[in-house]
This record gives sequence, structure tokens and C-alpha cells, in this order.
Amino acid sequence: MQIKTKKWFQSGNIDTGFLLIVLILLTVGVVMMFSASYVSASFSAKTNYNPYYYFKRQALFAVAGIAAMFVVSRVHVTVFKRFAPIIGLVCFALLVLVLIFPAVIPGKEEFRRWLHIPGLPEFQPSELAKFGLIVYCARLLSERVKKPRAALNEPDRSIPLCFALILVTCVLVYAENHLSCTILMLGIGAVMLVLGGVRKRWIVLVLGAAIFGLMIFLAFHDSIIEKLPIGAYAKSRLSAWVNKDYSDRGTRWQTNQSLYAIGSGGLFGVGLGNSKQKHLYMPEPQNDFIFAIVCEEIGFVGAVLVLLLFALLIWRGFVIAMRNKDRFSALLVMGVMAQVGLQTILNILVVTDTIPNTGISLPFFSYGGSSLLVLLAEMGVVLSVSRASNLEKQ
Repeated sequence: MQIKTKKWFQSGNIDTGFLLIVLILLTVGVVMMFSASYVSASFSAKTNYNPYYYFKRQALFAVAGIAAMFVVSRVHVTVFKRFAPIIGLVCFALLVLVLIFPAVIPGKEEFRRWLHIPGLPEFQPSELAKFGLIVYCARLLSERVKKPRAALNEPDRSIPLCFALILVTCVLVYAENHLSCTILMLGIGAVMLVLGGVRKRWIVLVLGAAIFGLMIFLAFHDSIIEKLPIGAYAKSRLSAWVNKDYSDRGTRWQTNQSLYAIGSGGLFGVGLGNSKQKHLYMPEPQNDFIFAIVCEEIGFVGAVLVLLLFALLIWRGFVIAMRNKDRFSALLVMGVMAQVGLQTILNILVVTDTIPNTGISLPFFSYGGSSLLVLLAEMGVVLSVSRASNLEKQ
């Protein structure tokens, strides 16, 4: 079906509430990232012993991301729908290229998550693939309700196509030895299918199978872990999660330090900048376990306020989606919000040792230029939909 785009760019007012929450989260995230990183940066040859190394890079990407967010917010939402297959194809090609190109990190050739193209900074194709999966599924699922009544008896191919797209994407990401992102992709795909109208009996069946599988795993975890088709690194993380060990060595070192940090924070925290666990106890505290430093420095109350900001962001995003009459726009925004929500929940569960340490970042907080840039561009997509909704009201 050919989609005619009336215009490429749009005017109109953006949702100021959503924008304000994004900017608050970004500001708090950059401040906390600096607080968590300056000690380890001071003792690292990689950073040339510069305590401001991570902060400067994150701040630079934050500024670039804000610019990208406002530019993307001007793009008409129908452009994303028109070019959804091209976006999906580019993301697919990048996921294949990262498996072909040499590994970026010396000594860790099994982790093929970063792609270095001459003339461009290193980036993770999986970050782009999240949005590619969302936008392509949103297009496929939005078209299934537009069939004429005479064609309603024809087999609906949108759900199987989405399922195949999700499966192929997850296989490619899994081949990078990126288990956490594979789980996140599965979660995003499942949410898109549910929002797209997959039959309820399939939802019940999958949930039942997942609960049954978890029970079997917990009962026979040792023998099951050995037979799982995953790398030795992932197996060690699973074993460490099941077989709790609070010694000062081993695979659980980072998780244990995270729990110590959370417990030390108490109700109101030890004060911004006063974390003890970031003083070379917790490896790379600016990355996946930054929420533990948040809990230690600003306490339970501060951590709850951060989580409330995430909840407000997701709620406001869904409000924007529901106010738009276009099904594609609504699915697109809800998919982006599902990504942020799932990624936040998975990160918190890892940091609190509720699920195995799979290595998943906290949106707006964890250090990472490409992920922050893509995330803010996705926030621009949500703002683009809000512009379209406001124009419809005028």
C-alpha cells in the first residue's frame, strides 16, 4: 500500500508536560552520572586520569540529543510510517554488520555489540534496532484494521510478520552475546503484539508457559543452566543469581556491592557525592548499576522520586498516544514508552538482585553516548505525535 505524505515537517505546539519531564530526568541523570563516575575516572588510564572524562562526553551527547529531539519533533509522523521498511532494513543491516566486522573491545571478542565505521564514533546497532522494531511493528499492526469488510475473512498476515520480525531481530542481537538486550527486544515485541490486538488466549498461553518454565528452572537450575545455549559468561551470571554468595570475590562482586550501596543509603541517603561504594568498590558505577549509587546518595526517598519521574513520563506518553486518532501514531508512542518502561524495570530488578545480572542500562542515567542520543531522538518522535494531536484540535 502506498502512503502519501502531505508534508515532511510540521508546526504546532508540543506537549510541554512531557518535554519538562524529559529535561528533568536528563538533568538529574547527567548529575548522578557525574557523581558516580568521577572517582573511577580519576584512577583509569583509559580516561587519562581525568575525573571529568565521562561527564564531558555524556554532557556533549546530551546537548546533541536535545538538538536531535527538537529536530525530530518537527518531522511529520507520517514520514516515520512511510519509511518504516527502510528504517527496519537499515537496522537489520547494521545488526548483521556488527557480527561481520572485527570486535571493538580487545580481549572480549565474544561480545560483538559495538560497530566502528571509519569516520564515525563507535555505536551499538542494537540501540537503533529497538526503534526500528517498534516503528515497523507499528506500521504492520496499524494496517490490519484498515482492511475492507470483504477482506476480513482473509488470513491476517500482520501478526505472523511481526512475530517473524521480532524473532529475527532477537536472534541477531543474541548472536552479539547481548542477552539483556535480547530479553528487552522480546519484551518490546510482546507489548507491540498485545497492543496490536493479538488474541487473549495466546497471551494467557505464553504467560502460563513462562510461569511454568520459571518454576522448572528454579527446581532444577543447576542442570538446566549447564544445558542452556548461552555463553559461559551468561551461565556464570545465572549461577551466581541462584546460588547466593556474599564473599568478597567472584561473579557476584558487583551485585553485592550494589546491595551494600542501596542498604547504606537509608531513608534520605548519605548526600550527593558522598557514596562510598563508588570508591573503586563497585566496578564502573556510571554504567548499569548507577541506580545503586542513586539509592546510596539520595536515599529511598530520592530513589522513589526518580521512579515517579519515570512513571510520569510513561503515563504522559500514553496520554499523548490515546489522544491521537491515528492508530500508527498511537502504537508508535506506546511502543517507545514500553521500551523506556521495560528497560527501567529490568535495570531496577538487576540492581536489586531480583533477576540475574544481565547488564542493562538505566535510561537517561547510565553512561553511553549512542544510547542517550537515540533515546532523546525517540522522545522527539513522541513530541512529533503530540504536535500532530494539537494541530488536529485547532
